[in-house]
Amino acid sequence: MDVSHFSSIELQVVEVLKTIYDPEMPVNIWDMGLIYKLSVDADNKAYVLMTLTAPNCPVAETLPSEVKQKVSAVPQIVSAEVEVTFEPVWDMDMMSDEAKLELGFLF
Repeated sequence: MDVSHFSSIELQVVEVLKTIYDPEMPVNIWDMGLIYKLSVDADNKAYVLMTLTAPNCPVAETLPSEVKQKVSAVPQIVSAEVEVTFEPVWDMDMMSDEAKLELGFLF
């Protein structure tokens, strides 16, 4: 996801998202490509549209709530809404080059 247009508060949220890991993968959810949309409105309410690696992912219940909790804790964020979608379905092409390198898919 291109962050060049992100505000400073949105960039802070990205840094927090990079501290959250899918327990099955040694890569954070941002670099995994699990975050489809991130926005912070004028009232400092955050919205995160995310997916999981699979609908039956073992962390389907806990990962979105962890995202909401950590994003809500960012200074200046008033509230956070996290929505989970499976459209489009996640695949490995959505990972950043850093994630692919970490997992051994790039040499």
